[in-house]
Amino acid sequence: MDIFEKLRNNWGPIGASAKALNSHHYFSFPKLEGEIGPHMKFRGMNVLNWSLNNYLGLANHPEVRKADAEASAKWGLAYPMGARMMSGNSDLHELFEKELAEFVGKKDAFLLNYGYQGVMSVIECVCDHRDVIVYDAEAHACLIDGIRLHKAKMGQYYKYNHNDMASLEKNLIRASKLAEEKGGGILVITEGVFGMSGKVGSLDKIVELKKKYNFRLLVDDAHGFGTMGENGGGVGEMFGVSKEIDLYFSTFAKSMAAIGAFVAADDPDIIMFLKYNMRSQTYAKALPMPYVEGGRKRLELIKAHPELRTQLWEIVHALQNGLRSRGFNIGDTESPVTPVFMQGLEGGLPEVTNMVRDLRENMGIFCSIVVYPVIPKGQIILRLIPTASHTLEDVEKTLNAFDTMREKLDAGVYRANLAVPA
Repeated sequence: MDIFEKLRNNWGPIGASAKALNSHHYFSFPKLEGEIGPHMKFRGMNVLNWSLNNYLGLANHPEVRKADAEASAKWGLAYPMGARMMSGNSDLHELFEKELAEFVGKKDAFLLNYGYQGVMSVIECVCDHRDVIVYDAEAHACLIDGIRLHKAKMGQYYKYNHNDMASLEKNLIRASKLAEEKGGGILVITEGVFGMSGKVGSLDKIVELKKKYNFRLLVDDAHGFGTMGENGGGVGEMFGVSKEIDLYFSTFAKSMAAIGAFVAADDPDIIMFLKYNMRSQTYAKALPMPYVEGGRKRLELIKAHPELRTQLWEIVHALQNGLRSRGFNIGDTESPVTPVFMQGLEGGLPEVTNMVRDLRENMGIFCSIVVYPVIPKGQIILRLIPTASHTLEDVEKTLNAFDTMREKLDAGVYRANLAVPA
């Protein structure tokens, strides 16, 4: 078979849904226009937007815009040229690393170009053919792809049930035996905040297991960095276990509203090992200077303005409490991530798409549909991301829209016509 012919006939799980629903540029690959924020345009309509990972509202903060513009004018987008190891290093890159490490309670950090590629490369770099990986069943795709890069055979990584400590311990027993046979170690991988369900990883309970089992812990805290903990230092800070996290990772794409990422540790030798062995950084151009200077400004604002987190959580609590009081199932979220689970609908995904179309076109509310393989099979969620830029008036408008949507849902309106937009 010709490879391209195979691809034409199979767009994958998400692509298949988009093809069946004729939803490209509507439910998938939509185009939002205007200034980044709660109020944007979609297909010429004004919409209240709940689909941006801009937790602290920094994307269009005037100091951020000023810092980005000045750094771009000063350095251009090319500087520095080359990989960090060869010719792309600078004092500002290293200063930013120190500032990030200090913020999350670590001794050193390594600045990365991208989040997804970065954490994949961390896993590939840390684990050799003798090591065993144990990971949470709902780990993000970037972590799964990193595990797939593991140099050992498939039998050397184990999946434990989501946030289930009995399941984790069972797999640690298996992993300990195998690691001893192979002469390797164990890496446990989990998240600070799970980005679809909003659940917080049980980091306090995981680190307790270190008293019984010899393993290192990698935490992807993409959604916790800047939003969770007393100072925004993440879920480790929230639980008071930052020191027990061996490798702390976060992207800048959420609370920082930027490009880039970092990995931090308490052992400077481990960071040096990563600097000399992470393939995604060794063979890639350094993070351009405007992103470094812009990132430093964002971190400065996160540290200097705790009221941004206060504003965020005011919106989070108003939205989540309002949805719960109206009988919507938002699961066990303990974070800003707000999923609305749409189980048991006779019309399935087509019915949900009609609901979302009604929300967007008739009520001016823009939120995203999430389906398999982003979440487990059989689940459909509407995902809302509150930010510090939203207002209580925005929340009230949204809750009223969801009330109207529920009435129509119960009346079978969305099942009556399963047509979808062109």
